[in-house]
Amino acid sequence: MAALPSTPSIAVFGLGIIGSRVADLLCAAGHKVGTWSRSPRPRPDFEPDPAALAERSHVLLCFLKDVPAVRETLAAIRPHLSPAKIFVNHATIDLETTQLLEKECQAAGCGFLNAPFTGSKMAAQNGRLVYYAGGETSTLEQLRPILEASAQQIIPMESAAHATIIKLTTNLISACTVQALAESLRISQAHGISADTLLAAIQGNACGSVLAGMKIPSMAAEDYDPHFSLSNMLKDSRYVIDLATRAGLNTPALRCVSDQMAALNDQGLGEFDFSILNSQFSSDQPQ
Repeated sequence: MAALPSTPSIAVFGLGIIGSRVADLLCAAGHKVGTWSRSPRPRPDFEPDPAALAERSHVLLCFLKDVPAVRETLAAIRPHLSPAKIFVNHATIDLETTQLLEKECQAAGCGFLNAPFTGSKMAAQNGRLVYYAGGETSTLEQLRPILEASAQQIIPMESAAHATIIKLTTNLISACTVQALAESLRISQAHGISADTLLAAIQGNACGSVLAGMKIPSMAAEDYDPHFSLSNMLKDSRYVIDLATRAGLNTPALRCVSDQMAALNDQGLGEFDFSILNSQFSSDQPQ
């Protein structure tokens, strides 16, 4: 892999909640940015052909939603992977696809960094994402100025595989925590206790967390504007269940929450925030 030029051109593949905001931050930081997504977007930097964008860019950032989208895009841009480029995966994907990306980049002599992130809509908008970065140290250091445009923290991982595993296992905690928060909220409210009282108790308890501070008020208000969608958390739960199965481990809590998310997703609620788990206790679900 060759060293990047002093002002590398950057391609952002995937313009969902996170990718679009990261692209905006990179533009604001003075980087030369081109963007692409499977759904056309009204952006002056939008390129309708992913292969053309990959051909003219030095750094390829992948913010696509899931494994099929990542594999489809890889097939389109593979001929343009070369030693002059670095491919950075930010998508939350399974271990098998992570290994495929690494293998394909190695075969092309292309640099590779696996850097999934934690942080939802507002974190991305405010440049406060946390990246789990697995790959060669020299590759990470070349990319650091680009990552820092949207990062609060960059945590190096020992390998690309470890970055994927950490991302999935931490999402497991978030999914199960929101299920528990939703159940606690509904039980408390059913017995005349307000959401504010519950939240104050949680914040003074060992179970207190930033997540509780975010989700208790929004669930109490039945505000499910997507910061991290149910459909995304559902697919992540399935990836982490696969990791557990590979290791011969049983994960009953995650399987239960995954089933709840699948039921809500089947009702057409997948693009709401994953805190819509709270709505399973109500007959008045969002439409």
